[in-house]
Amino acid sequence: MRRWLTATLTATLIVSPPHSDQPKGDPLNGMTLAEKIGQMVVSYVYGGNATSVTAADAAANQAKFGSDVTTPAQAVAKYHLGGVIYFTWSDNLTGPAQIAGLSNGLQAAALADTGVPLQISTDQEGGVVNRIGAPLAVGPGNMAIGATFDPRNAYRAARVSGEELRALGITEVDAPVVDVNTNPQNSADGVRSFGDRTVPVSIDSAAAIAGYRAAGIGTQAKHFPGLGDTTVNTDNGVAVTDESRAEIVRTHVPPFVAAIAAGTTSVMAAHIVAPSLDASGAPASLSKPIITGLLRNQLHYHGVVITDALDAAALNGYTNEQIVVGAVNAGVDQLLMPRDVPGAIQALIDAVGNGTISESRIDQSVRRILATKTRDPIVGPTPVVGTPAHLATMADIAAHSITKLRGAGLPLRDGQNVLVTGWGASTTTNLASALGATRFYTGSPSDAVIAQAVTAARAADVTVVTTYNAWGDTAQQKLVNALLATGKPIVVASVGGPYDIASFPSAPSYLAAYDYQPVSITALAEVVQGKIKTTGHLPVTIKGVFPYGAGN
Repeated sequence: MRRWLTATLTATLIVSPPHSDQPKGDPLNGMTLAEKIGQMVVSYVYGGNATSVTAADAAANQAKFGSDVTTPAQAVAKYHLGGVIYFTWSDNLTGPAQIAGLSNGLQAAALADTGVPLQISTDQEGGVVNRIGAPLAVGPGNMAIGATFDPRNAYRAARVSGEELRALGITEVDAPVVDVNTNPQNSADGVRSFGDRTVPVSIDSAAAIAGYRAAGIGTQAKHFPGLGDTTVNTDNGVAVTDESRAEIVRTHVPPFVAAIAAGTTSVMAAHIVAPSLDASGAPASLSKPIITGLLRNQLHYHGVVITDALDAAALNGYTNEQIVVGAVNAGVDQLLMPRDVPGAIQALIDAVGNGTISESRIDQSVRRILATKTRDPIVGPTPVVGTPAHLATMADIAAHSITKLRGAGLPLRDGQNVLVTGWGASTTTNLASALGATRFYTGSPSDAVIAQAVTAARAADVTVVTTYNAWGDTAQQKLVNALLATGKPIVVASVGGPYDIASFPSAPSYLAAYDYQPVSITALAEVVQGKIKTTGHLPVTIKGVFPYGAGN
């Protein structure tokens, strides 16, 4: 694996050296302070078209950017935004042609304003964090890829996804997650991580970066200095790691070193609090000891650092001004999703004016950002995505990821009356359809729903029950244990973290799919039916139940 990775990274660096076509001269010449600070802001905008939006999206833009801003193009031009991030809830992601048109329209607005292309990004990690579905070729997530124990799959998935995103005018993917998932109860990473061991995660992370670079799209290695040890998602609250500095540097930092060596466009700073790295208790995104001291000075990273979303609940104890000024003083270059975009920009203008931040410090960040914007941002109006070759690649990776930890009663026999039940409305629908089975959806069930599922299981020859992070959901645990108590054949299939089996260790048949994307559910069904053999192995340890590498 290391020989292949070395060859791949070498070829990538030779073929596409970072920023090799940067124009000569000072790119900051003629830029105003407001324009430079605008380059440091990455925000969402509302609407599926750059210049024409619905009344609801116009009102949402006015609420966020001011009464004179109704369209995405106006937001880009007024605040000289350096980047825009796409979401479904902001009405940016309806379909390929629409997305490409929005991207081109936003680029036109940026180029007409400052002449600098816009960074356009989205969270398309594959697996459980995925913003754009079919007709794109959507792949399994990182832990599923880790379960193949082949870094070529990290490269292949990244290259396919990167090529399709690039065709939509998306210039940078908010991926890959390079955290080492050492805590099984991690609600921030979990299956978004390649696994729980540092070296394989580092190798897969570098391979993914190489794949994205080969596709011509930028990357964000996240979430520095690592979220793998926490239980709290910083979107929802304050996450703290009590690991020592030595533990963090030994376990969680190496994948970032690998990503940097592979040529990542940027590193995303997490909001995690790491007292062993910064005794002040500041989150990493606002910590000079972590961003400047560790990432820049100790790891010698001189590229772009972007924060995680600044509207996260982890930062509720800070004012908007404290966040943006603190982040820049910490060594951050890009501010992702400030709560108040106009206020964030004004806070930095004021900070320069009163000497809290020097303009040369702003210039340092802007130079780093501009150095990443060297490719032609305009794309064709009819993007080609979801090609047979791309779909086949993702299907092949998914097929090699399914992990069989126990296989009593598998594969199913022809003519059996099969019931599919459990977590996931679309998951159970897709799985039942693939198996030709009866479906009884439970979600996270009440006692009454569990009783109905048990009745249905007793009437079936075999039941396949899906679970999703049941380790944290006692209702799902109760459902599975009630089904097992029927004495009928039960196949448990986890479509989230593989750790669920620790909550029902007597299950005689247990498969780990690692995510619920249709490509993974199809592979899961084919394993259940005996159409393909399982080759995946656990990229994590399930303490007291299965060791790292288990599976056949």
